[in-house]
Amino acid sequence: MRERLFDLGLWLLLCVPVLLRSDPNDGGSWLQVAVGVVVLGGCVAVSRRWPLVALGATVALSLPATLELFTPSYSLALVAFGYLAGRRQEHTRAALWLFGAVAATGLLLTSVTRTSLGQWFTLLLALALAVVAPWLIGRYVRQYDRLVRSGWELADRMEREQAAVADRERLRERSRIAGDMHDSLGHDLALIAIRAGALEVSPDLGPEQQRAAGELRRAAADATARLRDIIGVLREDGAAAPTSPPGETVEELAGRARASGLAVTLAPDPVPTLPGMSGLALHRVVQEGLTNAAKHAPGAAVAVTVTQDTTHVRVRVVSGPGTTAAGSAGAGAQAPSAPDRTPASTPASGSGGTGLVGLGERVRLAGGTLGHRATADGGFALTAVLPRRPPAPLPAAPTSARELDRARREVRKGLARAIWIPLALLAALGLLMAGVALWTQARSYLEPADYARLQVGQTLTRLDEDAEDWPDHPLDGPPHGVPAEPPGMDECRYYRASMLAALPVYRLCFVAGHLADKAEVP
Repeated sequence: MRERLFDLGLWLLLCVPVLLRSDPNDGGSWLQVAVGVVVLGGCVAVSRRWPLVALGATVALSLPATLELFTPSYSLALVAFGYLAGRRQEHTRAALWLFGAVAATGLLLTSVTRTSLGQWFTLLLALALAVVAPWLIGRYVRQYDRLVRSGWELADRMEREQAAVADRERLRERSRIAGDMHDSLGHDLALIAIRAGALEVSPDLGPEQQRAAGELRRAAADATARLRDIIGVLREDGAAAPTSPPGETVEELAGRARASGLAVTLAPDPVPTLPGMSGLALHRVVQEGLTNAAKHAPGAAVAVTVTQDTTHVRVRVVSGPGTTAAGSAGAGAQAPSAPDRTPASTPASGSGGTGLVGLGERVRLAGGTLGHRATADGGFALTAVLPRRPPAPLPAAPTSARELDRARREVRKGLARAIWIPLALLAALGLLMAGVALWTQARSYLEPADYARLQVGQTLTRLDEDAEDWPDHPLDGPPHGVPAEPPGMDECRYYRASMLAALPVYRLCFVAGHLADKAEVP
């Protein structure tokens, strides 16, 4: 409803100059007034969908009235529809083609009606001031509104993204907690399984107690497997490592492993303390190495070595080849049944494949590197190099900020195209007008030497023969302010005496085709 009221008010406003009929040569008859009112109504009706059509129709109304385009009846309509074309048209190419077509049409009409080029230059000036300038203003307003609208849309998107990021961080934190549960509980369950295996082959226990210890060992192994499966479901792909350090030191971790029956040597003791993610990664490397040794090489000795220099700390966990549970028992012990034995293996064969992968990601986040390999004697070596002071990660620019910056760049490009291209065309038009003016002046320029050789009584044919470079065309009429022509002359022609100055001029008057008077008039 508001759009219809706006269009109605615009139509009434544009019809006021047409109804006034201020110029007899511009809408002087009531038929022309009626045609103008009807056409303006149609232009307003189609200006929202086809703004360039409305502008072209208004230009078509103005050109028949005067080749100079600027008319009292339709000048306001040209300004209004020029602004609306820039405000409502998406692309600029069609508008530039329209401006070029108007200029070309004016030049064609000038040549057909044999009028001076001055009227065409006046048309170009009116086109620039009454059409192109409002169009540029409309383009600027359109681009500004687009920038404001993009800013509000990005603000709404940022709010939605912040809510989504908060939800994602909550889920990720739960996954981190689940990962830490797997790391700590898996380690504890592995140690429980080792103790239960030692009780299972202990000669001090009876068959019932050994069977119960075997069931405990199998239950711990099954619990570890189920925990691994559950945590594998909860883990996210590419999830970041937890940032909260564990509650125990590397020395306490090694002591707890020794208390569980694992032969662990630690050098040096105490281990150097590292800050932040490097200390967490160091603890996790040792924990993963001891867990893998307890799980895949029971009974093997484990050597943990930590060396350091000024910039890095190198931790190495090496476990020897594992022994079977029966081999570690005494001669009188009752070995468990064959299906209950767990042979030594590499870490990849008995795990879900996420232990070393997650450990590598945690070491990488700390700025270090992780390596693992099998040793020559059948054991396994886990090595990590960690920086003593890891660099702080640079925060990534928010996606919404990048999109806002991209939207601003697009708006600037659109403004540049909307402003500089027409200005460049106007500059080219100015150069063209200057060139045409110089060319016109050169065609009406009479050399002083040729003027001096002219004799009264010569015919026009003789003038063309005697002059070396006779001008092609005289001036259109006498310049303003020159003296009156001599009486009794049939025709007087005026030629430029200088290429750059309008005055003085040479006046040649003829009677019956013969030169009757020549003068240099100021």
